[in-house]
This record gives sequence, C-alpha cells and structure tokens, in this order.
Amino acid sequence: MRTLREVPRTVRLLCCGIFFNAVVSFTFVYLFVWLTGPRGLTVAQAGVLSGIGGIGLVAGNFTGGWFGDRYGHRRALLAGAAVSGSVLCVIALLPVAALYAALPLAQYASGVVRSANSALVAVSVPEGSRRQGFAVMRFASNAGFTVGPPLGALAAARFSYGWLFVADGIGTLLFAAYAARVLPAHGAVQSPRPRAADAPAFRSELRARPAVLVLLAAIVCVDLVYRQQYATLPVFLGDHGLDARVYGWLIAINGGVILCLELPAAHALRKRAPLTVIGSGLLLVGLGYAALVPSASLGAAVALMVSLTLGEILYKTTATAYVADQAPAHAQGRFQSLYAGASISGQVLAPPLGGALYASAPGLLWPLCAGLAALAGLAVLGARRLPGAPAGADTGPSLETGSPRRAAAG
Repeated sequence: MRTLREVPRTVRLLCCGIFFNAVVSFTFVYLFVWLTGPRGLTVAQAGVLSGIGGIGLVAGNFTGGWFGDRYGHRRALLAGAAVSGSVLCVIALLPVAALYAALPLAQYASGVVRSANSALVAVSVPEGSRRQGFAVMRFASNAGFTVGPPLGALAAARFSYGWLFVADGIGTLLFAAYAARVLPAHGAVQSPRPRAADAPAFRSELRARPAVLVLLAAIVCVDLVYRQQYATLPVFLGDHGLDARVYGWLIAINGGVILCLELPAAHALRKRAPLTVIGSGLLLVGLGYAALVPSASLGAAVALMVSLTLGEILYKTTATAYVADQAPAHAQGRFQSLYAGASISGQVLAPPLGGALYASAPGLLWPLCAGLAALAGLAVLGARRLPGAPAGADTGPSLETGSPRRAAAG
C-alpha cells in the first residue's frame, strides 16, 4: 500500500508495537465491572475511582510532551510504559484504599505513553506525509482495540478479571522492551531538540498560532460530544427498545469502517487544506447526532454511527498532523500533548455532563450535541482566515523562519 511506503520504517515498527499494546490494553473496558464485581464496590465508589483514573489519563496526555521535549520522546515512552506496566501487574493485589493512588498513576503513565507515541510520529515522518503517518498509527491502535476486548472477555471467563491487569501489565512492559529495541537510541526520538536562546516562550509560540488555539478548543468541545456514544447513547437506545446487541453492532460499524477507510482517506485527502478537512469532519459529527433528534429508530442510530465515523476519519488524523506541522521543533512534544489531552478530554467530561443532562432533560441532549459539534466545525472553518493558518495542504511557510518547513529527522 502506497500510504505505508510513505511512512518511515521506524514508525511502521513502532506501530506494530502500538498494535500489540492496544490488544492487551483491555483493562479499561472491564474496570467498572471488576470494581463493582470482584472488588465489591458500589456503583458510586466505582464511578469515583474510574473518574480519578480518567483524570490521571488526561493529565498524562497533557503533560507527557513536556517530558519528551526535555528528556527525549523515546525516554518518555519507555519510562511511561515501565511505570504503567509495573503498576498494572500488581494492581489486582492491592487493597481498595491503595487503588485511589495506583489507578491514576497507571493511567497517568499510560497518558504519557500516548502523547510520546504521537510526538515520535510527528518528529519521524516528513511533513508532507504526516497525515498518512498518523493514519497508520490510528489504524494500528484501532485494530488492536478491535481484537483486545473479546480476548479480554475470554480471559476473564476462563480465569478472572484480576488476570486481565497482569496480562495488560506484562504486555505493556513487553511493549517497552520492544520499543527500546526498534527506536533508535540516537537522533530526534532520543535527544530533545535544542531550544534557541532567542526562541519565544511556549505561550508566545501558541499565541503566534491562533488557528491552533481555535482547533484545540474545538476538539475539546467535539470530544465531549463524540464520547456520548460510550456514555449516554447505549442508555438512550435501551430506553427506546434497542438492546445491547444493537449497540454492539453500531460500535462494530464504527470500528469496521475506520479500519477500511481511514488509511485510503488520509492518502486521498493529503493535498486538501487541513482545516477544511477537519472542520468538515466536525460538522459530520454534529450531523450524526442530529439524526437522533426526530427519531429513536434503528435507521436513525445507524445514520448517527455512519456520520460519526466518517467525521472521525476526517478530523482525527488530520488534526493531529496539523498540530504537528504547526509546532516548532523544540516544542513538538508539548504541542502534541496539548492535542492529545484535548482529544481525550471527553473521557472525563462526557459521562457526568451527558448523564446529568439526559437525566434532567433528555430531549435537549442530542440537539445540544449536534449544535456544539456544528459550532466547533464552523469555528475551525473560520480559523482558515487567521494569521498563520495554511491555505493549502500540509505545506506552507514556517512561523519560525518564513521558509518552507522541513520535518524533523527520524
């Protein structure tokens, strides 16, 4: 496949490891079941623990890039994977009180790994191919998550939920060992880019890129909407006579379409203006939720998932690559951390906010979701007129030098 040939070998090898790590990262799927089942916690207690863990994950995504910029992205990945894997190996043996510290620590380290993966792709892939590079990374991750949960269910049924944490931990440690071998010990993945003495401060770098700030705010808004599919959507479907089997098939549609179309779409749209592609994707997310406003039928649910999936294909890969292209070399990790944190913020925000609104005014949830995603999409489309926003594809004048940008070496 041509898309794969445009991605450096180091990134392809890293994505193989990401696939394996995603396969064994099934504990988050069954965390709530484990807490309320074998550990005997109430739903409220399990919700608090899950929420604390989610906060750790988001915090790791937001701050992990700082470690990479300062110490090297390879070191950040290896340290994060080592900490996360070690904690997961023993977490099933810990008393409940200790889980309030262990879960957020493991999730924080996992967030550092996630941001380091993105930064490694950003610094290793030439700028004109970054969309394809991030599409390959997402393909590997999504493929792993497609395989992992069913394997986790079989393991839990055959052994116990506690063994899932051991398998996840050992798998994460093996991923660290694999990454240490395939990622070069010298070069951009290992050594942080030096910051010039006269380089602007990080906040100044962000202010010089107003389109990036608009994009980050839009991603936070749309992720709150996007992740309702994992929070309030199954409840809504159940309340209207569509059982868990229907919801399972809808999620299967999402995963299947992404695996089939995301790589070809990234290649086909690589010359399109990034903000136009991203804004169109956000509008499709809003359009999907709008399908639920007049009807709670099976057809409306399928229309939601198809539109939501097409929107995800358009905006997620392109937005990650756009932030990478806009970042100065010495702050690539921090820019990727900002995007990584924004892109997962809904994991913490969506369940409580969506659940509260659905409980108090269920008829308002989907119109508000559709409207919020539409506003986010329009904001990104409007950001094309801001200073520094590229008008074309992933090329353009550098904000640092005024000359064509060159990707960091791999």
